[in-house]
Amino acid sequence: MAKPVSDNITWHDGHVTAEQRQAILGQRGAVLWFTGLSGSGKSTVARRVEQLLLLAGNQTYVLDGDNLRMGLNQDLGFSADDRTENIRRVGCVAQLFADAGVVCLSAFISPYRADRQAARERVPQGQFLEVFIDTPLEVCEARDPKGLYKKARAGEIPTFTGISAPYESPESPEIHVKTADRSVESCAQEVVDYLESHGFLSGTSP
Repeated sequence: MAKPVSDNITWHDGHVTAEQRQAILGQRGAVLWFTGLSGSGKSTVARRVEQLLLLAGNQTYVLDGDNLRMGLNQDLGFSADDRTENIRRVGCVAQLFADAGVVCLSAFISPYRADRQAARERVPQGQFLEVFIDTPLEVCEARDPKGLYKKARAGEIPTFTGISAPYESPESPEIHVKTADRSVESCAQEVVDYLESHGFLSGTSP
């Protein structure tokens, strides 16, 4: 993990330990890193997971790729360097959410393994869960909810993941959601079941 440019800064811990925060909130902070092709269903599944967790009394929040590019990352494009910086910033924000005891649901294409690994290294061991939303390219392209694949095929988007730019699939994700012929509800429940069985949620223990 890269070091800050300035040497004159120090990380300041609060007066509440991670263990105390966990006991108070009744849950473990975590980063669920949803990755997959455009149109795979990352945000859709993450949003439904968020609903299910909130309804069960858990603190959670979705970091959505488009939303962050409208604010925090609005100065970034889609070159390889900009994609890396985009994910670096998201990883920093996700780290803070997890430190606050929140189950952070991060939904980004994040096509490069090295960038996802850098995000993982920011979070304490065991609190980063890579969620591979595994949807075949042909299915994503058939959905094409934003018309992006059509533009990419026409050469209007020069660096589009899966068409003219690479996507490096996770090699060993904690949660591997194969979406073909499955409902959003089923996919979301798979993620919630994992969190419950691994002691991240209220009323559960590892």
